[in-house]
Amino acid sequence: MNDDAKKQIVKGDKKETPLSLKGMDDLFDSAYYAHQGLFEKAQEVAIYYGFKPLETPILEHEEVFVSAIGEGTDIIDKEMYTLRTKGGDHLAMRPEYTAGVMRAYLEHGMQNLAQPVMLYSYGQTFRHDKPQRGRWRQFRQFNLEILGTTKSIADALVIRTLTTILEEYGFKDLIIDINSMGDKETRPAFIKELVNYYKKHLDGLCKDCHERIKNNPLRLLDCKVPECQPFKENAPSSLSFLSNDARHHFKEVLQYLEEMGIPYRVNNSLVRGQSYYTRTVFEVIKVDTDENGKEKEITITGGGRYDNLARMMGSKKDVPAVGSGLSMERIMMFPECKTLMPRIMKPPKVYFIQLGFEAKLKSLCIMETLRKSRIPVHQSISKDSLGAQLAIAEKMEIPYCIIFGQKEAMDNTVIVRNMETHSQDTVKIDALSDYIKHLK
Repeated sequence: MNDDAKKQIVKGDKKETPLSLKGMDDLFDSAYYAHQGLFEKAQEVAIYYGFKPLETPILEHEEVFVSAIGEGTDIIDKEMYTLRTKGGDHLAMRPEYTAGVMRAYLEHGMQNLAQPVMLYSYGQTFRHDKPQRGRWRQFRQFNLEILGTTKSIADALVIRTLTTILEEYGFKDLIIDINSMGDKETRPAFIKELVNYYKKHLDGLCKDCHERIKNNPLRLLDCKVPECQPFKENAPSSLSFLSNDARHHFKEVLQYLEEMGIPYRVNNSLVRGQSYYTRTVFEVIKVDTDENGKEKEITITGGGRYDNLARMMGSKKDVPAVGSGLSMERIMMFPECKTLMPRIMKPPKVYFIQLGFEAKLKSLCIMETLRKSRIPVHQSISKDSLGAQLAIAEKMEIPYCIIFGQKEAMDNTVIVRNMETHSQDTVKIDALSDYIKHLK
């Protein structure tokens, strides 16, 4: 049996109940609404800052991601779900948003719109990673992208929007780790110096870094293996290789952060895993205290500028751009993350009790009348006992009950019961919506 899929097993005539795939969970009830609430808050913040929606397909041509993210990255080499269609097309399930957003920008001629184009996206992404705390194979991501400008204010706006969303979620005292990786004119010199430095320490590097030094040298600075950490301290800094233009751009980004009061640290060894990043790269850090009272830093998310991505994907011109994303599953791991109910979820004011077939027959029409009046109700359509339904309403702490039995069905009335005082009134069905609206 494949460990990656908890498949249905047939033993003789007996079938075991099929289970979901590892790292791909069902989402229902309160968990579903919790995700929806987080998305709505992120969407609200993004809209206020001027972003507009874009939804890209889950499936793209494999080359969209390979050309953008780059070979030698974990996403391409280890984590991307790929498939080949009957027609011979090589497709991939979306492992991240940025490449697909750039593809949509180029395909739909968005470069002809007023620039920059500011977009937000939300949906499911897929990576064949080892399922563990903080890592899923199917996860939901909220994404921010600003395309079509080199201005440093765009970098600052992405960081501002991202930190505002996190603050609305309940996070406090966040720090931005930030660096500049330079531009395409100066980065080759930095990479050459970085490779020469790490070649002197080959014997102490982990197995993956032996591959990175050949395929993707910048990932040497992103290695998390303990044995490789000491080499970062004396590694060449990309800041030493910046052109005047890139240095000026980075200085302006820092000035914007200072003006907005966003704490930051310049981190010389900070890089991002994808090949398309240039100039600004950043991570959002929160500081926790472990059980021994020691401070530990946790990276929540990150992002950066990717001015060369469009050309990497086949465009004849560069499209300067900057972006970031949030994994909702990861955000929800943190205890400070609020549970935000979506707008659709209004706590029901009334519990609708139907007694007998004649009452149930008319009850759906009453519920539709209440829906049109924007009055949410709760009910147990399979219950027939008055006592059982009153008990459910009491347990749910719903303040009022509508009791609708055979007599009420004949009289076109309902009984409205106050669950706190146990007082009740008989109300005509035609007047029910107005009556409930005036209840405290």
